[in-house]
Amino acid sequence: MVAARQRIVEGAVGMVELALARLEAQDVVELDEERKATMVSNLLVVLCSEQSTQPVVNTGSLYH
Repeated sequence: MVAARQRIVEGAVGMVELALARLEAQDVVELDEERKATMVSNLLVVLCSEQSTQPVVNTGSLYH
């Protein structure tokens, strides 16, 4: 079970790395380090979660 979880996390990290690289390479969006960290965190939660996730609509800014 631990090995399976490790493979899931490794795959998720690879997907996040590819997503960030493609967004940057194709000039889709410019993210500062804080926004990258937020995106990475959100993607890892979605990709590694054992339960279904619920979307959250951000109506504000990361910077209060």
